[in-house]
Amino acid sequence: MKITFLGTGTSQGIPVIGSSHPVCLSSNPKDKRLRVSVLIEWDNYVYVIDCGPDFRQQMLNAKCTKLDGIIFTHEHADHTAGLDDIRPFYFKQGDIPVYAHKRVIKALEDRFEYIFETENKYAGAPGVTTHQIENKPFTLGGINVIPINGMHYKLQVFGFRFNDFAYLTDMKTVEDKEIEKLKGVKVLVVNALREEQHVSHFNLDEALAFIDKVKPEKAYLTHISHLLGFHDEVQQRLPKNVFLAYDNLQITL
Repeated sequence: MKITFLGTGTSQGIPVIGSSHPVCLSSNPKDKRLRVSVLIEWDNYVYVIDCGPDFRQQMLNAKCTKLDGIIFTHEHADHTAGLDDIRPFYFKQGDIPVYAHKRVIKALEDRFEYIFETENKYAGAPGVTTHQIENKPFTLGGINVIPINGMHYKLQVFGFRFNDFAYLTDMKTVEDKEIEKLKGVKVLVVNALREEQHVSHFNLDEALAFIDKVKPEKAYLTHISHLLGFHDEVQQRLPKNVFLAYDNLQITL
């Protein structure tokens, strides 16, 4: 299984438009972060978790030529706003499968009504097939995918475990029974917004405490704000098995 970090930034991305913050002015490519998403590949299957406003550029960066489906964590714009850019995949492959909580599917239908239209549909619009997921395992490409339920302040969100890999973003609280689903995972990805507390995201200390509960072999931090600091400086302060993810990073399990 190969994981490509398509984007590792928070909702505004880094650099933030118009910002003079030192991290936003950094020339280090690892300090430049598109909106958060990952590409997961195994055998001949290719799936993306979330499809934010940078999706087109991310697909070009990853040289992605096929897409077997999109798995959504939740409905916020930085995770869904790029759905229209599935059009090249749709024109080659037909309807693109999307997997999401029924509430998220409803939000997508409201926002992208023309994609879901069944009568007099615009000829250039893409199409999707929807698959509602609940807090129970489902199968993709022969792999048992285990949803991990959490809360993003007052909003329910899903993380996902694929065999020895787990990806959680936009988490603030996760119940112990959900953490149990992660035990034995080799690689864990989890959000770490900044050092200061935040109402709807793990800060760095909370992310590290969560990692300590799960005890993966390796952990990667994502959904990172410029306020966390320079990539290279933050990395030096992390435990030896915890790494700041960065855009276009690839790992193989």
